[in-house]
Amino acid sequence: MKLDAQLFEDLEWRGIVKLLTDDSLAKTLATEPITVYAGFDPTSDSLHIGSLVPVLTLRRFQMAGHRVIAVVGGATGMIGDPSGKSAERSLLTADILARNQVGITQVISRFLDLGGPNPASVKNNADWFKMSFVDFLRDVGKHFTVNHMMAKDSVRSRLEDRDHGISYTEFSYMLLQAYDFHVLHDEENCRLQIGATDQWGNITAGTDLIRRMAAAAGKPLDHEVYGLCHPLVSKADGTKFGKTEQGTIWLDAGRTSPYAFYQFLIQTSDADVIQYLKYFTFLSRPEVEALEASVQATPEKREAQRALASELVRLVHGEAELARAEKASSALFSTEIRDLDRPTLLAVMGGAPQATKPKSILSPGWSVIDALVESTLCASKGAARKDLVGGGVYVNNARITDVAAVLTERDLIAGGFVVLRKGKKTYHLWVFN
Repeated sequence: MKLDAQLFEDLEWRGIVKLLTDDSLAKTLATEPITVYAGFDPTSDSLHIGSLVPVLTLRRFQMAGHRVIAVVGGATGMIGDPSGKSAERSLLTADILARNQVGITQVISRFLDLGGPNPASVKNNADWFKMSFVDFLRDVGKHFTVNHMMAKDSVRSRLEDRDHGISYTEFSYMLLQAYDFHVLHDEENCRLQIGATDQWGNITAGTDLIRRMAAAAGKPLDHEVYGLCHPLVSKADGTKFGKTEQGTIWLDAGRTSPYAFYQFLIQTSDADVIQYLKYFTFLSRPEVEALEASVQATPEKREAQRALASELVRLVHGEAELARAEKASSALFSTEIRDLDRPTLLAVMGGAPQATKPKSILSPGWSVIDALVESTLCASKGAARKDLVGGGVYVNNARITDVAAVLTERDLIAGGFVVLRKGKKTYHLWVFN
């Protein structure tokens, strides 16, 4: 497979190269294929949207002709990485870890090509942690001083926190991750580890361990090993990316629906959208720069946000789900809402209050005024009549002005729902069964 000599330049333009152990990486990537890895501890059964940066960076390396490895930490996941954490992680049971490993492996496999002429691989580091504790201390631990370990940001920040501190278990985590890199270097000729900036201490511990163990064996390295860190994704205002009032944005459709995923992205601020296009899409530099010009000239069109949402939903969930998400998004304010299926309608109305009534109330008909009052969209029947006459009431996004209007079974959509709306954005979902 032909190398893309412009890979490193592209990574720099996208803002992915934040920290680098040695500047010679650019020349190495342009002249020879290497093996690169990133690790993912199975703290959940899915990855969240922030995890896409290392996953997609692996994909960029693979597309450029390099070999990539994703390591799912069956061993390190039993300990928990202290990086970026202010308190000790809760230890997971073996059953939960096993379930999480399966889920994360399935997610990663959607983004990397595991077949073809340059296949990626997914490995479990539990496969090589087979030595005794004494052997590990003797063969690995001796290459690290406590002084050196305490100087790492992930450890130092916890040592300075008198309320929580750091356990010996988490203190030892960087040795485990360093050993991952050593094993992959020896067995797979892996020369580069990537991760977020909070992994810098762990990554450099790995490059140090490789050199020291090679020297101890009397076989000093004849090539460079590297670490590369991308930024932790955040918003321009400094707040955390990937969190909403409803919770974390996951890459699993069962945990975050494609519609909710689309809506999260379409609401990206102008200040953030161009950087996210660089991080999360494979759009070319001219395409991104054209969208950046659009943000500056006609921000009200939100062309960059639509491009981000479309590219990412297509990438994560596929073309069919993108079409459904776009249809659902447009249906939110149109009578097309009648055409949505039950799961999509529930996703669209997920943030709206709901109430249930027996379907029998629709025969011969239930007053729209009563439905407005009981839903609390209107404070009284008088207020409901005023809103109806004023044209501010919608049933399934169709304006209703008749104060005598009633809801019947003909108004049911998606098998048993009626959407009431007052004004532009105040909804209520009636469920009939």
